[in-house]
Amino acid sequence: MSPIIVSHLDHWFGEGEARKQAIFDVNLEIEAGKLTILMGPSGSGKTTTLTLMGCLRAVQSGSVQLLGQELKDASDFQQETLRRRLGFIFQAHNLHNSLSARQNVLMGLQVHGRGDSAQQTRAACHALELMDLGERIDYLPEHLSGGQKQRVAIARALVSNPDIIFADEPTAALDKTSGANVVTMLKRLGEERGTTTVMVTHDNRILDLADRIITMEDGRIVKDSLT
Repeated sequence: MSPIIVSHLDHWFGEGEARKQAIFDVNLEIEAGKLTILMGPSGSGKTTTLTLMGCLRAVQSGSVQLLGQELKDASDFQQETLRRRLGFIFQAHNLHNSLSARQNVLMGLQVHGRGDSAQQTRAACHALELMDLGERIDYLPEHLSGGQKQRVAIARALVSNPDIIFADEPTAALDKTSGANVVTMLKRLGEERGTTTVMVTHDNRILDLADRIITMEDGRIVKDSLT
């Protein structure tokens, strides 16, 4: 079974006369272990679709099945259990300014409760080394560049070996080489571990690395490289 199956998904924002439909009858099936990119102009609905698939926004109409669990009317406990199997990377790095790079990444493991303290520390350090931040492990965010902060956030998302990674503009703060390296790593995780990645991006430099590109406009899928 595919890890993400979306059927007849609609979504609205606002109430009463201000209510406006943002997503229209989106149907989508995401294959396991693949890197899928959602593209489209600002306001096209790609980030809304990502957050609905990622259990970050309530499904109002239609169906989203995430790792075999229907999200429509899912309980808080069911949603929280699912989120523990996911990794999230956002354009804003959302690091805790009072914590070092290592401590920020450790949070990604402590939330999942995986391993003892020593194992968690080793895993956090390894994830940062993969991001070429081995020499910045004990640095606070204020002493890191924008690109380095984003790589810490990516390490935090990857450290727990999630089943699915949802990424919203993860390369926006990175230079071309760093951005390509991050996306190449996400693609390799799919090939080696079966990790599924769904990414929203405007970065044309990384499109060649995608297994599939879905283009949205005005809340609808208008192009799908698989169809």
